[in-house]
Amino acid sequence: IGTIANASTILVGSIIGSTLRKGFDEKYKNIMMDSMGLAATALGINSIVQAMPDSKYHVLFIVSLALGGIIGTALSLDTLFDRAVSKISKGSNLAQGLSTAILLYCAGTLSILGPIQSALQGDNTYLFTNAILDGITSIVLSSTFGIGIALAAIILFCWQGAIYLLAGLIAPFITDTLMTEISLVGGVLIFASGLGILGIKKIKTLNLLPALLIPPVALLFFAGHIELDRIARHEFLGSGFFAAGLSFPETPADAASVPAPSPEEPFPGSSSPDGSSGRGSRSIGR
Repeated sequence: IGTIANASTILVGSIIGSTLRKGFDEKYKNIMMDSMGLAATALGINSIVQAMPDSKYHVLFIVSLALGGIIGTALSLDTLFDRAVSKISKGSNLAQGLSTAILLYCAGTLSILGPIQSALQGDNTYLFTNAILDGITSIVLSSTFGIGIALAAIILFCWQGAIYLLAGLIAPFITDTLMTEISLVGGVLIFASGLGILGIKKIKTLNLLPALLIPPVALLFFAGHIELDRIARHEFLGSGFFAAGLSFPETPADAASVPAPSPEEPFPGSSSPDGSSGRGSRSIGR
């Protein structure tokens, strides 16, 4: 229900925004474009500033952007997306606006955690909150880029629907650390979209979208490496010290409870110099 509500508010907002756009003169459309660029830039900076201090892997977002950019460029995501959008709306900048909308709608924390919470707990609070925010955003975007922004509702529905269906499998992996790294990378991409809308720097943001997939893969690799290291240490201790018949107290309390050998009594099981058992034998030096 929450995902349907979220997609519906985007559709309604797009219709309202595109209706308002028809009555705007060119000068108003330009100022709306500048406003949207500033808003996207501010949202990106805000996401970066919030996520950067909490990041445990400060280089990961750089690696993610680099590898994601290479993968996206190799797949020519930007070109494929432009071709698909140009068939719908020729001679417009809809592709730029739609790519910004997809990032704003799908890369947010609420858009990821919302479907999981809805599937596992039946709580749609995150999704309803996200629906209101996305509805307002779609009004602004569609008043600038046109009714084509409504296409983002389909992508959002597929995105959140997939998370909802896979919630039971992926929920254990959605940690605070992962959300921090995704928010950091997503913030950079939204900031880049804002620069493109403002005309400051034309960045092929869609080619950078695979960067959002790098943090989950990297953190899964780190977790597996740590687990293998723990298992290796456990097997080393089990096959080394303990297999040799040696045992060590695990806590200071256990260590205090182990009696120290008397200087007048050999270790249990040892033999005295005359060949007799250590038990009841004379002390050394007497």
